[in-house]
Amino acid sequence: MAARFPGLYLILDAALCSGSPVELAERLAASGAQLLQYRDKHASAQRLYEICAAIARRLEVFSTRFVVNDRADVAALVGAGAVHVGQEDLPVAAVRSIVGPDCWIGCSTHTLDQVRQADLTDADYIAFGPIFPTTTKAASDPVVGTDGLRQARALTRKPLVAIGGIRLDRAEQVWRAGADSVAVAADILSAPDPAARVRDYRELETRVLAGRS
Repeated sequence: MAARFPGLYLILDAALCSGSPVELAERLAASGAQLLQYRDKHASAQRLYEICAAIARRLEVFSTRFVVNDRADVAALVGAGAVHVGQEDLPVAAVRSIVGPDCWIGCSTHTLDQVRQADLTDADYIAFGPIFPTTTKAASDPVVGTDGLRQARALTRKPLVAIGGIRLDRAEQVWRAGADSVAVAADILSAPDPAARVRDYRELETRVLAGRS
């Protein structure tokens, strides 16, 4: 992973979309989102495939890497740039056998031991959290805080994505605690102008992370 990992990891959660997720994905990519995950925990396999295929086609003209949540098979079928799996999904080695060598694999972790284990896998990046309380997941894991994030940072050299309750006014402290990227759903999708909110994050990212290689 030669280039710097994107500082903003946008999660397009179906539960927070009031309109077409495909249209919204295109608008957010046009506003500068470089990494965009589609998450829908309730869609049928067919529906998830249809939406992800449509999003993948729309994002082809942008420098946006499209991430499919949970489903390695769907990610492979639609030609997504990444797939993100949790602790109860397929193991990273099995996911790699499905998506191939060029597709990024992300792995969610919630404890320092899980970070250690993920660091030993072929995952391209590790997500860690929740950093703050979050309302976008029905059963959330214990909050780890920025102190926990600093400890996680010391355990891996893989790109580290901080997730959980992150807002624009919290992003800087999270980046400075060691995160390469902040995963954001509600603070962008619930904003009056989600595209403008993405631009706000990108401007802050440029200022805070300018010195990182």
